[in-house]
Amino acid sequence: MDIFAIVGTFLGIGFILTGQALEGGNLGQLLQITAAFIVLGGTSGAIVLSFPSKTLALAFRYLKSVYMPPKVDFNALITEIGSYATKARKEGIIALEKEAMNASDPMLTLGLGAVADGTDPTLVREMMENQLNQQEQEVHNAAKVYESFGGYSPTLGIIGAVMGLIQVMQNLSDPSKLGAGIAVAFVATIYGLFAANLVMIPLGTRIKFIYQDVFLYKNMIIEGVLSIQAGESPVLIERKLQSFLLIKEQGAENNG
Repeated sequence: MDIFAIVGTFLGIGFILTGQALEGGNLGQLLQITAAFIVLGGTSGAIVLSFPSKTLALAFRYLKSVYMPPKVDFNALITEIGSYATKARKEGIIALEKEAMNASDPMLTLGLGAVADGTDPTLVREMMENQLNQQEQEVHNAAKVYESFGGYSPTLGIIGAVMGLIQVMQNLSDPSKLGAGIAVAFVATIYGLFAANLVMIPLGTRIKFIYQDVFLYKNMIIEGVLSIQAGESPVLIERKLQSFLLIKEQGAENNG
């Protein structure tokens, strides 16, 4: 469980509600079922219309990774690929056919099996890269659902505000109804902005960042498998794979 994701989910909203309380407001002022129907319901309808059901299912599936990120052990992968390289040197490439069945990652199974079958290196790379590209597209589509929700919801908030003001204008002669209409108008705008900037867009951004490590892991597998097929020494292969981690650490330092 990623504690920072849990904290981040409630941190922004918590501070905003605290600020409202310090100004003398209360939570009940923000609980407007009409505004919620207009903004959240309307935005959900726009999302269902925008994306096919398969993509929506992917978005729900990848939501879990925000709080429980996929685990990738780079050092364990380097050790595993090194052991395959050693076995291939001692017993020949054909020995990898049996090892492929017990590999820790489906891409390793695919690559090692293709190498053991004597597949052309170009085709081996293409097969693995196709699998990687497919997963990258899935992550992109899942993140796009949340980003689109964040893009639509402020506009639906404006629609809710306009609808609330329409009610206000129609009931100018009845002061008792003015408060409810104005409340819906302002709360609908808040709901749209909350949903976009505190929940949905951050979810999409986090999904893409989480899978950066996964894609690096997959690229290391591609490089490792092709290096084994090329007959490179286990030591050299491990050094090449370690270089991926050095680049990753340098990138993290530069971003920091």
